[in-house]
Amino acid sequence: MSGAVKAKHQRLVLVIVALAALIGAGLLAAWALRSQASYFYLPNEMVSAPPAPDRAVRLGGMVEKGSLKTAADGVTITFVVSDDKSRVPVRFKGIVPDLFKEGSGVVAEGKRAADGTFVADNLLAKHDEKYVPREMKDMTASQARQMGEGVK
Repeated sequence: MSGAVKAKHQRLVLVIVALAALIGAGLLAAWALRSQASYFYLPNEMVSAPPAPDRAVRLGGMVEKGSLKTAADGVTITFVVSDDKSRVPVRFKGIVPDLFKEGSGVVAEGKRAADGTFVADNLLAKHDEKYVPREMKDMTASQARQMGEGVK
């Protein structure tokens, strides 16, 4: 009888150790990813409760019409991201996505500078559900379907 109780206790100890190891691994992963998390802000949130200047975040909104300007170096652009309530100036140096234009949605990844300008490292252009690639915009629906069938 005492041998069976001993095996039961061994299994219980093994389960407790495995559970503790699993919780420890989860906490370690969460702590490691904590600094890698990129929080998403809307312009109103960026203005009312700005993140720390050294914190990597994402800023999402609409590119304000008439705000897009290219610097003399040809690779730096400035524009304003806005929502219904606030506006945030953005500066980006690099290659702009094809879908990026005034009046469209954008997600900018980067950090807020001390002067309030958002310095983007990366731009992600958003499109609506009616998006059609340039190569397919002059095709009829049946031609597009045939092209899609040939891709398989």
